[in-house]
Amino acid sequence: MEMESQDKRINHNQQNLGGEIQNGLGCCGWILVIISYVLVIITFPFSIWMCIKIIKEYERAVIFRLGRITSGKAKGPGIFFVLPCTDSFVKVDIRTISFDIPPQEILTKDSVTVCVDGVVYFRVSSAIASVANVSDSDQATRLLAQTTLRNVLGTKNLSQILSDREEIAHNMQVTLDEATDNWGIKVERVEIKDVKLPLQMQRAMAAEAEATREARAKVIAAEGEMNASRALKEASLVIAESPSALQLRYLQTLTTIASEKNSTIVFPLPIDVLQGFMSKGK
Repeated sequence: MEMESQDKRINHNQQNLGGEIQNGLGCCGWILVIISYVLVIITFPFSIWMCIKIIKEYERAVIFRLGRITSGKAKGPGIFFVLPCTDSFVKVDIRTISFDIPPQEILTKDSVTVCVDGVVYFRVSSAIASVANVSDSDQATRLLAQTTLRNVLGTKNLSQILSDREEIAHNMQVTLDEATDNWGIKVERVEIKDVKLPLQMQRAMAAEAEATREARAKVIAAEGEMNASRALKEASLVIAESPSALQLRYLQTLTTIASEKNSTIVFPLPIDVLQGFMSKGK
């Protein structure tokens, strides 16, 4: 639906422009045109090389006759005829053109200065409008892209610029397309290439990220210690309920000590044996 409305708007502009430029040439104009035709016929076939022009598939020709555009649409591609004395034409390239937006220093909504650049893709949708309505459509589109980039990013916070690049690029594309419609330009795509932060801001963000990582590591370590203490508590409860488990633990400890080839072995005395002596002493 958007493409259909765009095409209808372009055709409407072309019809209005064609109606404005197809006014009569006047008596003097027609006399000059007739004289030009007579000269072409007299000098035929030599004049044919001056009258026939060829343009390529990706080009269109806007023909001016005595300063007026001859029809409501551009000529081409292929062969077309011009009068050598009264006609002139301008070639228009209708291929998609891309250009880089130079890095722009922008003050964001939260008072942070950033340097942002981008790339714009556009093409000529109406050759007549691009010639008759603006002196240099390519240069005008480039300058408008720079100002639009500053205006759009000036209303965003730094976090929005870093995270919402696609939305910002889409807003720029819509704004540029509406502004260049009268110039016969169709802006197809806008991309944000790079966002450069000040050095102090980069250091502050790096320090904040490092502090966040350290805090997260401490939380993970605390959780590990808590889980380990819970496991020890559960093990102690199991051992307290079964004295034989404690004896098996003593034997396992002896096995571990003997495997290390130590010269001295400390034999752990079971607590229950000591409890027997303690009861007799009492």
